[in-house]
Order: sequence, then C-alpha cells, then structure tokens
Amino acid sequence: MPVNTQAGEPRTPPFNAEAARRLREALGMTPAHVAYGIWAAYGIQISPATVASWELAESAPTEAELTALAGALWCAPAELLGAPGTLREYRLALGLAPDDLALRIGMDQSAYERLEAGGKWSGNDRQAAALAEQLDLPLPALIRFTGQDKKLTELLTSAAATRWQAYVRPVGKLVPLPKQHIQDVLQELHTDYQASMTATLNWGGGEGTDDSGKAGRAFLDDILAEFWERVGRQRP
Repeated sequence: MPVNTQAGEPRTPPFNAEAARRLREALGMTPAHVAYGIWAAYGIQISPATVASWELAESAPTEAELTALAGALWCAPAELLGAPGTLREYRLALGLAPDDLALRIGMDQSAYERLEAGGKWSGNDRQAAALAEQLDLPLPALIRFTGQDKKLTELLTSAAATRWQAYVRPVGKLVPLPKQHIQDVLQELHTDYQASMTATLNWGGGEGTDDSGKAGRAFLDDILAEFWERVGRQRP
C-alpha cells in the first residue's frame, strides 16, 4: 500500500515493510522490543503500534526513524529499503547524512541538498566521480543525477539518424566506457533505427511512409533506455 505524504510532513524513503518484519522475527523481537530499542539508543519515542504499522505498510518511517530502526534491528539501512531511484534514496541506503556525503565528495552542503531536492548539478567531473564512488551509483543513475541524460539523448538520436561514427567520441566523453563498446552500441542503434524506418515503408508513398515515420519516432523516444539496455547486454 503506498504511503501518502501530506504537505509539510517529512518525506519517507521507499520502505520495505516485509524486510522489517522478517528481520525483527529473525531476532526474536516483538514490536515493543523494537520500539524500546529505538528510544534507548536514539531517543526517538514511537509506540509498538507504530512499528507494527510500518510492517503492515500502513505507514513508513522518516529518515531519522529509518536509521534508528536499522540500528535496533542490527542491519544496514539498505536492507530496509526498496530499490533506490532517487539520489536521496541512494544516500539513505548507505546510512549517510547529507553533510557527511557533501564532505566526502568535496561539495558545499547547501549545493548538495539543492541537488537532492531536484536542483541542477553544479559540480565538476572530480565531484561527479566521487559521488559515483561514495554511493556506488550505476552509470545510468550518475548520468541522470548530474544532468547529462538530456545531452546524451540528443547525441544518441543524432547517431541513430545520421552517421553514428561521428558520435563515438562525444558519447565517450559523457559515458566512461571502452571506445569499442560505444562503437558497437551506436552501430546497433543506427542499424535498428534505419530498419524501423524502412520495415513498413510503402514505396508507393502514402500510409506506409507515415507508418515508417511513426516507427522511427517511437524508436527515438526510447533511445536512452535502448542505449542502457544494450550497454548492459554487452558488458562482461
């Protein structure tokens, strides 16, 4: 059941209710034991009913409560989270505070917090590399969080529609992958795009031509996802 967050309330991470229940039971603890452990170690007062509510996915802990719950259950915060999707969720999975992460990547804390809130990336290449290392970010997530996904999409679109060879180097500047790997993926995208344009082409003109245009546009609309899928397929 999704948890609704009202305006002004703390945002909640993507909590894994089943994992919380399973970890508690494995330790032979009751919700009351967990609530007491959170209060004793972290000074956060919650009721056993709240712990039970979390486990039933009726509500979810805040960031501070999640950290305390992980401590009470002797686990890493990542074990209580679903798959991370936002920058904040990647940070929470490692139990890092915003100021700690900002220090580790050499970024002003306010600049980092603006980024996490949806602002534009203002860091440099060194800070981007540090961010990826500290949060163990997959490459698609790093490109998205540093605001390079739009530029990459434009390059991929041009590579598919024109001469792909001309875009190997520009794509390589954004995506740190071996040159041969990028060449192979761009050539695939170009070949498949051209095939989508000609598969339904009616050489007599008319409706077939329109269909091929729609197929081509649909391919380009998903080209970034196609790129990452093919990159993952070819990586050892």
